[in-house]
Amino acid sequence: MKRLTLFLALLMPAWAIAQTPYSPYKGRKFEQLGNDLATPNVYRTGSGAPGHAYWQQRANYKIAVTLNDDKQRIDGEETIHYFNQSPDPLTYLWLQLDQNVRNKNSDTYKIAPSKIRPKMSDASIRRIIGHDLDLGDQIVSVTDAEGNALPYTINKTMMRVDLASPLKPGEDLTFNVKWGYNVQDRITMGGRAGYEYFPDEDNYLYTICQWFPRMCVYDDVNGWQNKQFLGNGEFALTFGDYDVSITVPSDHIVSATGELQNPKEVLNDVQYQRWEEAEKSEKPIEIVTLNEVKKKAKKHAKDTKTWVFKAKNVRDFAFGSSRKFIWDAQGVNLDGHHVMAMSFYPKEAYGLYHKYSTAVIAHTLRTYSKYTIPYPYPVAQSVEAANGMEYPMICFNYGRTQKDGTYSERTKNGMISVIIHEVGHNYFPMIINSDERQWTWMDEGLNTFLEFLTEQEWDSNFPSTRGFPADIVPYMKGNPDGIVPIMTNSEQIKQFGNNAYGKAATALNILRETVMGRELFDFAFKTYAQRWAFKHPQPEDFFRTMEDASGVDLDWFWKGWFYSTDHVDISIDNVHWYKFNTKNPEIENPIRKEKHRKSRHNMTTERNKNVASEVDQRPDLRDFYNSYDAYKTTPEQKEAYQTFMANLKPENKALLKENLNFYQIDFSNVGGLVMPIILKFEFADKTFQTIRIPAEIWKKNEEQVSKVFTFKKEVTNITLDPMLETADTDIKNNYFPRQAVPSRFEIYQNSRGARGASTGQNPMQKAKKHK
Repeated sequence: MKRLTLFLALLMPAWAIAQTPYSPYKGRKFEQLGNDLATPNVYRTGSGAPGHAYWQQRANYKIAVTLNDDKQRIDGEETIHYFNQSPDPLTYLWLQLDQNVRNKNSDTYKIAPSKIRPKMSDASIRRIIGHDLDLGDQIVSVTDAEGNALPYTINKTMMRVDLASPLKPGEDLTFNVKWGYNVQDRITMGGRAGYEYFPDEDNYLYTICQWFPRMCVYDDVNGWQNKQFLGNGEFALTFGDYDVSITVPSDHIVSATGELQNPKEVLNDVQYQRWEEAEKSEKPIEIVTLNEVKKKAKKHAKDTKTWVFKAKNVRDFAFGSSRKFIWDAQGVNLDGHHVMAMSFYPKEAYGLYHKYSTAVIAHTLRTYSKYTIPYPYPVAQSVEAANGMEYPMICFNYGRTQKDGTYSERTKNGMISVIIHEVGHNYFPMIINSDERQWTWMDEGLNTFLEFLTEQEWDSNFPSTRGFPADIVPYMKGNPDGIVPIMTNSEQIKQFGNNAYGKAATALNILRETVMGRELFDFAFKTYAQRWAFKHPQPEDFFRTMEDASGVDLDWFWKGWFYSTDHVDISIDNVHWYKFNTKNPEIENPIRKEKHRKSRHNMTTERNKNVASEVDQRPDLRDFYNSYDAYKTTPEQKEAYQTFMANLKPENKALLKENLNFYQIDFSNVGGLVMPIILKFEFADKTFQTIRIPAEIWKKNEEQVSKVFTFKKEVTNITLDPMLETADTDIKNNYFPRQAVPSRFEIYQNSRGARGASTGQNPMQKAKKHK
């Protein structure tokens, strides 16, 4: 403790400044983003809202497709009705041919780095060797509305269709494409689309997506968004209406984007009755039952049925098809809007999906609707296909049990998470239609954030793996060579999941809980969803809307979390304790005396306590100073104190009487990412107080700052970020006095029997065994 003299400036002790990592915004972290963002214009305003001249294109599709279950092949033809709502004449159109990513000459294979290691899996070796399969889109014809051939050029995963005359602003045109492709084995080759083969039944489960030539986006930002599809960067797509006829074996069940138009034709009478009951039910009803699926598992129909689906104002279309599908459904009431929540799953997933899938869909719709906009579509579907991918009104997920029907808690929670995540993608990017080819975080990050909120509202003890600040710490403090800013193109991201999903979601959670507060954040986030529903937002539109609707300047936050690779590491370097010097000698002299005594107390004086000194043994050597007390109050000191008090203003007398404790805390920004300072003070009487200081405290010095705190009680401990809400990567320097932070370790014995040989059983199996 130091004594503080009223009205006198103090010379503060020097302290070491920790080095901070390089940042592109070093020294200007609180300047406005300015030129880093696109200039506002008539299409996109400075507030983040669409401008008065905002426009976007539209494309309607009428498609007829046949799934050949014997050859695992798709053949289709489509009519595209394209509307030019831009101010520009178009002399050609660009379409996506995403299936060409699987062509044996695809750039995806060519640019994938590879190395030989001492031990390699067969899958790794096959990826190096490549494949010689006939995969990729086979364009049969491109014709105009009258059937005349249109010239086209295929450039890898893109196709340019040249027009006979420019398509002027406000005009529309119709053209046709006929195509086909061989469906890939998704389990061995990977990817989003393909088939899974079940050899015990000789059955296939198809997830058909990125399956038809689709219009590229033409917008005010990029013109044609025709970046090649390489695998990671997903899709930029145009809204439109779909009318799709899907011909499959007659014993298949089809799940697809949109509403089924002909249920009476594709379902038997009993199934149709269940379908009608499910529409009104608040709990799932099996339309196609487990027993029905088991009976037809090994009977392959030779005839076909055509399922017809229509969808309005969607940006894509996908479907799943299999004779293995069990199908359950229920109605969900969203403030008067009726939605059918439906699940399709093979018997291998029955133990989990029958109980949870449709219930999780309903919960997800309710939660996302609360934080964004009411779910606008008539159906939402979850298809178990041992993967995770999203499309309008339909998504493909995982969640299979062991053969005995049991499952691990990890499998259950993982299944719930992936269903929430993929159903949630209906909002980001299917409705709030960002450009995934360029900015993965705008759909994955925002969606993972809402997934986190939905998981926590599903079960307050849910073990969410992304969203809690502490969980992103290992990534944030990892090797800088493996980290890139969130604002990085999809194909250049390192540690894809940590960057675009985890860090972005965590940043938004911190923004909501720590920086803005829930009320301001939720209003701004909802405003963004409302402004950009069924439109094409850019990062600037999100950043600007969050500030515009909340009144909070967040440029420093976007710079730190989205544009840099800085991490959070704020350190408590020193704490200095001060109290007022009262000038009262009867108070100050004993304090000075005790301070002097302590300064003289050391090992030598301690060990000499019982050793008789020469002066102790010879009284004749003593004089005045052997009994003189330098800290005894004198009349002169009393008089000086009385004079001091007589001249002191009443308000200052009152201040002295409060006997306040002043604590100057010196902080350093080790990690470089400026953040609020959150402190928990523990007092001598065991009470606590938490104080929050906005990040703007770093405005004039981004590397070091000091702050003085005043209390009537004495502080015994100080903790920085006590609830681990800022993703601070080193909590050892978050305490004063310093505290040891324990880590757990275990003894390892190289014997399978040391802790009991692993049986591979999950806890449910073990409990079942001991019943």
